[in-house]
Amino acid sequence: MAASATPVAAHGAGGAARYAALGDSYTSGPFIPRQVDVGCARSDHNYPSLVAARLRATTFKDVSCGGATTENMWKPQGANGPQLDAVNRDSDLVTVQIGGNDIGFGSIIATCAQVAAQDPTGDPCRRHYGTSGVDELTVTIARTAPKIARVLWAVHERAPRARVLLVGYPDLLPDDGSGCAPSVPFAAGDFPYLRDTGRRLNLMLRLVARWNRAEYVDTYGPTVGHDMCTSPAVRWIEPLQPASPAAPAHPNAKGEQAMAGAVWQRLTHGRGGGR
Repeated sequence: MAASATPVAAHGAGGAARYAALGDSYTSGPFIPRQVDVGCARSDHNYPSLVAARLRATTFKDVSCGGATTENMWKPQGANGPQLDAVNRDSDLVTVQIGGNDIGFGSIIATCAQVAAQDPTGDPCRRHYGTSGVDELTVTIARTAPKIARVLWAVHERAPRARVLLVGYPDLLPDDGSGCAPSVPFAAGDFPYLRDTGRRLNLMLRLVARWNRAEYVDTYGPTVGHDMCTSPAVRWIEPLQPASPAAPAHPNAKGEQAMAGAVWQRLTHGRGGGR
């Protein structure tokens, strides 16, 4: 069942879209000029702002906030109120990008960088998260799925006629599993492990979208070849020491443009079922 009976003005010319954007720092665009909400590290050149401009949205509420988890859909985050407050019966487009902080993106990166010195050519991070005999990150991703589903159902409840897009995460590391230490300080064997973890997260989001009447937006595929291991002129994801305005291990302005393009592609060429 499609999330909306009436298409959002997705073909661009003078649309009447009432658009709400929910999400974490991958949505908000920390340090990307121009920052319009310092507390939430929100840029006016993040992908929701770019999509809203292209839609010529009549109403645009971007409540994305750095550090947000699924809990912040219902609970305030500093001066930022519950993100779901931006969604109402008049909303006809809602994008959601959440889950990275629920699985602990920041702590995973810090841990993998810390243990790399133990075995630079091996996979100490994978071993760290697998000490129980089961990969802890795989379990955490699975446990995050119902949290994402709850968010989508809450959006549908508040905006029953809205088109709802669940936005995946971009490609952070080389898709071929190669590494680039020391600029990205992980052990050689942990690059494919972390790549696969990112893929699992996106697969979970794709499936949850399909099961909960939302449309999945693939931002991984369009960003392959522009990961944090590529050169400054090529990359759309900044490494742990950014060369362009962006948070470490986050999209830069070009990355936000790429995600905007993926959302726009979904709006204009596909709808329904999370396919």
